[in-house]
Amino acid sequence: MALDDDIESVLFSEEQISERVSELASQIDVDFNNTNTSPSSPVIVGVATGAFLFLADLVRKIKIPVVVDFIRAESYGSGTESNGAPRISFDLKIDIQGKHVILVEDIVDTGNTLACLIAHLKSKGASSISVCTLLDKPARRRVNFELVGKGKYYCGFECPDYFVVGYGLDFAELYRNLPYVGVLKPELYK
Repeated sequence: MALDDDIESVLFSEEQISERVSELASQIDVDFNNTNTSPSSPVIVGVATGAFLFLADLVRKIKIPVVVDFIRAESYGSGTESNGAPRISFDLKIDIQGKHVILVEDIVDTGNTLACLIAHLKSKGASSISVCTLLDKPARRRVNFELVGKGKYYCGFECPDYFVVGYGLDFAELYRNLPYVGVLKPELYK
């Protein structure tokens, strides 16, 4: 089975992703390098499992000291639609009280999961919460979310309203290992 055969079209190539990840890392370096506003290293929190490739590439390109941890929120199961009620199934091991947190997501879709995660991290005492997402799909937004403190929103690409896989994004846990983001052929999930 060749995974590439299941892709209708490539939206963002491996080269485009690499270039954009470098740009995002550089912006994070600039924004968090001023020790007067950020006395401690930011905590990069990857949202498992979809953000793992993006997170790995991003942190390797960030030049300032960072701490890394993971959190898992489940809202999709094996379908293509969020159930609208995400739950935290794996929590942080690092204490984020008074810390600057950068939440790293694969995709911001309805906003349900992101709003849940931001509220959860805020309840743990983060002094600021920024979001860095590979893809933003504003056409599907149902829930507005608010960043915390002086949090910033970093976005790799705005994504059209297609069901996309690759570079960490999956359908039924498959396709994460594609080096690009592509549109999955609809006959495979409908």
